Amino acid sequence: MRQGDDVDDRQWFADQFETHRPHLRAVAYRMLGSVTDADDALQEAWIRTTRSDSASIDNIGGWLTTVVGRVCIDMLRSRQSRREQLTGTWLPEPVVSTDATVDPEQASLLADSVGLALLVVLESLEPPERLAFVLHDMFGVPFDEIAPIVERTPAATRQLASRARRRVRGTATVPDASLSTQRRVVDAFLAAARAGDFEALLKLLDPEVVFRVDTGPRTWLAPALLTGALDVAEHASTHGPRFAALCRPALVNGAAGIIARTAGGVVAVVGITVVEERIAEIDLILDADKLAGLAIR
Repeated sequence: MRQGDDVDDRQWFADQFETHRPHLRAVAYRMLGSVTDADDALQEAWIRTTRSDSASIDNIGGWLTTVVGRVCIDMLRSRQSRREQLTGTWLPEPVVSTDATVDPEQASLLADSVGLALLVVLESLEPPERLAFVLHDMFGVPFDEIAPIVERTPAATRQLASRARRRVRGTATVPDASLSTQRRVVDAFLAAARAGDFEALLKLLDPEVVFRVDTGPRTWLAPALLTGALDVAEHASTHGPRFAALCRPALVNGAAGIIARTAGGVVAVVGITVVEERIAEIDLILDADKLAGLAIR
């Protein structure tokens, strides 16, 4: 808690917001599955702080987290109707790096916490469930602080998180912890795709592999969702020789993945989830809006 004139108050809020920005951005990204939307959420949260009185705040970090949480749940609710108008699959906006020197331990931690596969599952939750799970399970916010945001009692908020936790545990795949193993499998997949080698692809794919494609608002002739090793291997062997020529390895949300580039820029990002040395999920992002905002090292 603090007191001061309006100018000091604004400067104090600005300083505190910048100090907590990395944490707030991490919360917003897990809530929204989009770096662009996360930055928009932080901008709206900052506007809301300018209308607040610092004298009434005891824990600025927790207070800012709840402000961002309120903004995010409003954004999730408003975009549900827009999402229903999309055709095909919606996938998160990826975090991509081509820097081979990224620390493997940090990269693995990122993959475990905010991999594309987990974000896809989080997207299936209702906004209050997602908020309760993200704030409590990922960031340790007490239920009595989350409850007012979702307009529930603390006990009911605990139930929201529990329901979300069961959904996540029941559907989320846990990738291989070893980044070197992931990269070896992804390199082999790229080589087999370039060669159009159906048999080699089949050996690399989990029998229940899921292949999702997000084209954004564009129409796409290929299926937005394929399941099973036979169909995915057939698709990859048919289209791989042309597409894979544009590809090179990258880190996608901390896990081994693929980026495709032409002279005009990035045209695709492929998130790959490797489980027990086989590919369990492939997420192909072709949405131009998501690719345009990528900051790739």
